[in-house]
Amino acid sequence: MNPRVEKFASVVDGKAKPLGSYPHVKRAGDFLFVSGTSSRRPDNSIAGAEIDASGRATPNIEVQTREVIRNIRDILRSVGADLQDVVEACTYLVNMNDFSKYNQVYSEFFDVEGPTRTTVAVHQLPHPHLVIEMKVVAYKPIS
Repeated sequence: MNPRVEKFASVVDGKAKPLGSYPHVKRAGDFLFVSGTSSRRPDNSIAGAEIDASGRATPNIEVQTREVIRNIRDILRSVGADLQDVVEACTYLVNMNDFSKYNQVYSEFFDVEGPTRTTVAVHQLPHPHLVIEMKVVAYKPIS
């Protein structure tokens, strides 16, 4: 997609396909809205949910958070933006006991000059091995 168009929606090649009828990213004027993004890979495996010898998945909030933010970064880069353009982030955690570790990883990518942020606990996400999902709004004027 051409990021100079005033309004468009896009599904990004090389990323996990959306599980419904929605785009990864939508531009409306100078704003980019990134749909809820997880650590799901294009092959539908989940980063940060490795299977142990007994067949159980052990979710890792740090690995999943890092992968979520990298996925968001890649989606933004596909339309000519980047993480420094993010002005608002909303994070959904399955377990608020993960909040501290999530914060540690989040601060690898953003500081106090970064986006405003809301973090809420949710009962579950679309896959039982997911423990985090994020959506963001970025501001990237059309050049």
